[in-house]
Order: sequence, then C-alpha cells, then structure tokens
Amino acid sequence: MKILLQVFVLVVVAIGGVALGYNYRKRIAEGKISSAEEAAKKIVEEAKKQAEATQRETILEAKEEIHKLRNEFDREVRERRNEIQRVERRIQQKEENLDRKMDSLESKEDSLNKKKKEIEKLEEEIESLYKKQLSELEKISEMTKDQARQTLLESVEREISHEVAVKIREYENRTKEEAERKARSIIALAIQKSAADHVAEATVSVVELPNDEMKGRIIGREGRNIRTLETATGIDLIIDDTPEAVILSGFDPIRREIARISLEKLILDGRIHPTRIEEMVEKAKKEVETQIREAGEQAVFEVGIHAIHPELVKLLGRLKYRTSYGQNVLRHSIEVAHLASIMAAELGADVKLAKRAGLLHDIGKAVDHEIEGPHIQIGADLAKKYRESPEVVHAILAHHGDIEATSVEAILVQAADAISAARPGARRETLEAYIKRLEKLEEIANSFAGVEKSFAIQAGRELRIIVKPDKVSDDQAILMARDIVRAVEKELEYPGQIKINVIRETRAIEYAK
Repeated sequence: MKILLQVFVLVVVAIGGVALGYNYRKRIAEGKISSAEEAAKKIVEEAKKQAEATQRETILEAKEEIHKLRNEFDREVRERRNEIQRVERRIQQKEENLDRKMDSLESKEDSLNKKKKEIEKLEEEIESLYKKQLSELEKISEMTKDQARQTLLESVEREISHEVAVKIREYENRTKEEAERKARSIIALAIQKSAADHVAEATVSVVELPNDEMKGRIIGREGRNIRTLETATGIDLIIDDTPEAVILSGFDPIRREIARISLEKLILDGRIHPTRIEEMVEKAKKEVETQIREAGEQAVFEVGIHAIHPELVKLLGRLKYRTSYGQNVLRHSIEVAHLASIMAAELGADVKLAKRAGLLHDIGKAVDHEIEGPHIQIGADLAKKYRESPEVVHAILAHHGDIEATSVEAILVQAADAISAARPGARRETLEAYIKRLEKLEEIANSFAGVEKSFAIQAGRELRIIVKPDKVSDDQAILMARDIVRAVEKELEYPGQIKINVIRETRAIEYAK
C-alpha cells in the first residue's frame, strides 16, 4: 500500500512537472512569436522604406535617360536637317549647271544646223559640177559613161586573155621539160658530178698563208716539197699571184681536206721537207678518218636509228665532204630522213623504215668518185653488202624514179628527197645573191605609192604587200599587183615563179569603258 502511494505520488509529481514545463515552454514560445512578429513588422517597414527609396531613384534615373534621349534626338534632327539643306544646295547647283549646258547644246545645235545646210548646199554644187564635167567628158570622148566603162572592161579583158595565154604556154613548156627529164637522166647524173655552175665551189679549197715567202718554202728546192705533197695527197697545189694564199684543187673532197689539214699543220710547224710532209699527211689522214667516223655517228644519233653497220656509218661520215649542186649531202640525207619519218607518221606508215631509207638513200655518193656507175646503184649495192633490208634497198633504187616505187616508204623517201633538194635556198644560189634578191623584191614593192609594208617570205617565193586602205582601193590593189608583177619580171632574174600578194585591210576599233 505504501508502495502504491509512493508510485501515485511520483505519478502526480511527474504530471505536475510536465504541466509546469508545458506552461513554461508555452510562455517562452509565445514570447518568441511576439518578438518575431515585431521583427517582421520592422523588416516590412524597412523594406517599404527601401522600396520607396529605390522607386524614387529609378524615377530619377528614368527622367535623366529620357532627357538624354531627347537631347540626342534633337541633335540628330539638326544634323539631318543640315544634310538635307546641303543636298538641296548641291541639287540646285547641278540644276543650274544643266541649264547652262542645255543652253550651250542649243547654241551648238544651231551652229551644226547652219553647217549642215552649208554642206548640203556644197553637195548640190558638187553634184552640179560633176554632172557638168561628166557631160563635158562625154562630149570630148564622144562616149557615154556606160560606153566608157564597157571600153575599159574590154581592154582589161584583152590584157587578161593575153596573160592567160602566156601562162598556158608556160605550163606547156614545163610539161614538155618534165616529159624529157627521164630521157636525160644519165646526162643529168654526169652533170650532177661535175656541173660547171658549182665546180669551183665543190672542187677547190683555199689555204691562207702568213706571208708570201711561205710559197717558196712550200715549193721547196727544185719543187721537191710541192711534188711530195701532191703525190702523197693526190691533190694539185696551185700557187699563183693570189696574195698570201694557196689553192688546193681536186675532185675528191676527202683528199682535198687531208691536203688542207696537212698544209696548215706544216705552215704552223715551219719545218717543210719531204719526210715531214709524209708524216703530216699520215696524221691528217688519221684526223680526217676520225672526223668522218664522228660525223657518221653524229648523223645516226641525230636521226635516232640503230644497228647500222660500222662501214655504213663511215660512209655516212664521208658524205660530210660531199656536195651536190652546192648542197651538203650529209645534211641533205639527215633532212630527208626527218621529212620521210614525219610524212610516214602522218600516213600511218613504217616510221623507222622511212627514216632509215631516207638517211641511206644517197650513200652511194660517198664513193661515186671511186666506183663506176650511178650513185643509186652504188648505194643499193652497198646496202645489200652490209645487210640492209630489201625495203631499204628498194627505196634507194627508187628515190630518183629510175624504177617504180612499190612501197609507201619508198614513195615518201622519193618525195622527201625532192622537197629537200627543191627547198628554196638549198641549191644553186649563193647566200649573197639570195639576200640581194629578197632585198630587191621588197625595194620594188616599196617604190609604189600607197604601200605601207612589204615582206619577202617563203625564201623569196612570195612577196606580201600591205597597202594603206585610205589611199588604195580594192580595184587599185588588183591593178597594183599586176604592175608589181611586171616590175619584178622586168628587173629581176629568179628561178620558178614569185607570188605577189597585195593585202588591203581595214579595221574598226572602239573601247568599252
């Protein structure tokens, strides 16, 4: 019982403690709430005060910004107004300038109208004078204008008919000569080897001497030196009145070259006697043989063919010292090889065969002074001997038309040979005479009134003349061409024919800006 009472007391005490604690906490909480409410009120009041201050500041800043924008707008308006005023002033000035120009143009137009009327009046007077002159001319000539034109045309027609007849006769003569060419082929070969037109150029060499006393040393006592030199080289030495020069004469160009080199070496050495002459001749022979071999190798290399027999290479080198109508045969052979190969390439033929046959087509001329017979047959025999193909041998035999060409390459070699030989300036004409003829052609053309420029082209086969279009009409250009033809025929001597080409050209040039 006592225990229960104690428990009860404890429970009552506990309940009382809890009630007291609750009341205490409640009072503390209420105090905090009231203080919080007061703090909140203070905060709200302070926030209201700050908001009012911020609002006042914002209003002031807005008023300042508005004021600033208003000032800028006013300034921009003033600038625009000033710019508009300047533009208006410029427009006004331009209008004034245009008015002045219009006035000037009107005055010029009036002036031009006056001049136009004057010109029309002059044209009427000129037309009247022309009709009067025409009437007077008709009275004097007792022919009308149409009759005079008809008479002139008939005269020109007769002259042209005469020229046509001359051309026809010229072509007939040329055809006859071509028909007779094959019948004279054997004589032509003989003339080719010893033609009088070029014999001096092809058979003579000149060696210059330091002085005329050297002639006596070359002759030697009782002529023993000159006899030894002539015997060793097979060349005739001509010592005449030509100052400081000795002439070497002989048909074999290689022997003549050996003699020239030997004599030059003897002159430089100064020791001229029979033993020394023989030594120098032997050295010259070796030197010339070396030159021949190198020339042949160079020709083969230049043309670009291979597998040629060494003896044929040497024979090609010998052609360096061989000329035909003044044309170097080695250079001619190289040119024929190039021409034949170019044409073969264009036609789809065998380029290598055409090139090889073109290079070897005149190989017989290397030894035609030593072996009897035409160079065509000699060349074909040499090609067979050194195992060239039958096609090459056939091209060599056919390149002068002695036999009919049966292959395209043989025909091309024949054509290339003719082209190279007939090329202007290649044969029969010295450089000096050739240049003088070209200069004379241009001089004749420039002597005519109205000629602006003249050019001798195609190695003198064509004379191209540029005339001044304001001074020479189309009809006058035709007549000028015929007059120049007559002048050239009268004043010049030339092979073949010369084409006279008169050009009258007008141009209109403007520039787009």
